[in-house]
Amino acid sequence: MCGICGVFENSGDKVALDTLKRMNGLIIHRGPDDEGYYVEGGMGLAMRRLSIIDLPSGHQPISNENSTVWVVLNGEIYNFRQLRAELEAKGHSFSTNSDTEVIVHLYEELGRDCVKKLRGMFAFALWDGNKRQLLLARDRIGKKPLNYCLHEGKLAFSSELRSLLALDWVPREINLQAVDLFLSLQYIPSPHSIYRAINKLEPGHTLLVDSSGKADLQPYWDLPVNQPKLEVSPDEACELVRGKLKEATSLRMISDVPLGAFLSGGHDSSIVVALMSQLSSQPVKTFSVGFEEAEFSELKYAKAVADMYGCEHHEFIVKPEMADILPKLAWHYSEPYGDPSALPTYYVARETRRHVTVALNGDGGDENFAGYLRYVAMGLAHYWDLMPEPARALAAKLAEHLPEKNAPRDLFWRAKRFLRSGVLADFPTRHAKMVCFFNDDETDRLYTDGFKAALGSSLHSAKRYLAQPYQRAAGEDFVNRMLYVDFKTYLPECLMAKVDIAAMANSLEGRSPMLDHEFVELVYSLKGGLKLHGPTGTKWLLKRAFRQQLPEIVRDRSKQGFGIPLGQWFRGELKGFWEQHCLSAAALGRGYFREDVLRGMCEEHQSRRRDHGYRLWALLMLELWHETFENGARV
Repeated sequence: MCGICGVFENSGDKVALDTLKRMNGLIIHRGPDDEGYYVEGGMGLAMRRLSIIDLPSGHQPISNENSTVWVVLNGEIYNFRQLRAELEAKGHSFSTNSDTEVIVHLYEELGRDCVKKLRGMFAFALWDGNKRQLLLARDRIGKKPLNYCLHEGKLAFSSELRSLLALDWVPREINLQAVDLFLSLQYIPSPHSIYRAINKLEPGHTLLVDSSGKADLQPYWDLPVNQPKLEVSPDEACELVRGKLKEATSLRMISDVPLGAFLSGGHDSSIVVALMSQLSSQPVKTFSVGFEEAEFSELKYAKAVADMYGCEHHEFIVKPEMADILPKLAWHYSEPYGDPSALPTYYVARETRRHVTVALNGDGGDENFAGYLRYVAMGLAHYWDLMPEPARALAAKLAEHLPEKNAPRDLFWRAKRFLRSGVLADFPTRHAKMVCFFNDDETDRLYTDGFKAALGSSLHSAKRYLAQPYQRAAGEDFVNRMLYVDFKTYLPECLMAKVDIAAMANSLEGRSPMLDHEFVELVYSLKGGLKLHGPTGTKWLLKRAFRQQLPEIVRDRSKQGFGIPLGQWFRGELKGFWEQHCLSAAALGRGYFREDVLRGMCEEHQSRRRDHGYRLWALLMLELWHETFENGARV
């Protein structure tokens, strides 16, 4: 696990080593154990290393036998031993025992198609000195990030956006469409970033740049969308899922350093811990985070799993003392990021790193097996659509009188959200209504006339963004269609970004067995009815497959999610902090939002007429990002 960065100048000017060191220094937390550089004319590669595999000789950059191909890798290649044996049989010589080295030799055999043979999580940059071209690649699911700027014949790339700001020639103009997307989605999806000139390489893509500055972007992977599904019984499906997930977990336990697991107490992380315990001869180290507010804490469920498997269990409580930690989060994410679970994720990563260097997690369970409540809501919409349109419109109108307290857990809040979307005919629009922090009507009230004019046709782009994967998966049943949308949007752009940044900020590697691409492909090849079984049976197949491996208290519990008590916090410890930042002269002077609407939201929240906790959080994180990177300030 590493952080990588580099510069490619086709002008022929030599890349300055000091430039690379300045970029690399800003991602030292991603790899505190080692650093490495390669400079050859206008090409410069740099890396920071967190030593996981081949501790003595895994130094990067790594080259082929004659030093014509060089690579820097962020991530892990889990099938590297198999690939190495195949490459050695073809005559390739290896100088290290690291997983990184297989990439250069695989590239010599397959060119940019080498990515199709890799099983793991990765972002890498590979320099071909003979062809004078740079290859950037990102893993299929998007577990490892890669940002780049292609500007006036120069290319710069880095694991973290902030590192690119160390270069004077990278433009700082803010991408206003990204601000609009952020307010709706809580994240900025690739290829966008908060800066117009900086892009994120999309998951499952490669970018090839030659010495003329020409850039060729190509996808290399997708889910088996619109393909025939496997004809298997539920028992056969369970057997397939158990076997492939055990294999994926075993591969992710390869490590030369101590490893453990995040344990939330939900089904997904509990199943991963169960499998790890079966595969390990030692007690698994597990780590959980909770809150003083009992309704948000899952510690009792996590402890039940840890007790069942005799784990070496660690737990701690998060308290809202965040005046120092929130600006730090804004700095690490490098652009606005609004998922509040970033906070407990950061804390659990920090505490976990005190004990281990690698932590497995249960990420991907919801996206593989339809675990979110919105899948249930979209399923119920089939029945809702049978009602006459006037009746649906009346219900939506009456829904406006329902209280909006304790978002997003309160039953009335959820019912109101469903009924508001129920009058809509198409699924993409319903989906947007269910997932967006601010819907179109709310941003119309919140945005100033000047901001709306500046956005122009980019206004309300979240709905169009979500509609694209819906259209690509038009041949799927509605469950698999929704899963495809989440695999292309929410999972890589929000959840993977959260886990990567939170873990690497603490020099911790996170691994996700349920996001092994072979496991994902298998599960997606199953019919949607095995995942959402009936109107309320979320994750039916996963729960059935591992029912005997879970304690009774966990077995049949409903999904809780990694939420935090924002409503309470913004009426207490965070009230003054929010007003100090979001209602400051500097914040209001940015021209995004109407002051009266901001103050009205704050007053509604304080009086408990509506719970705006999640919206207040998003606005706060946007403002903290502005303050951290004010006026394009150098970092």
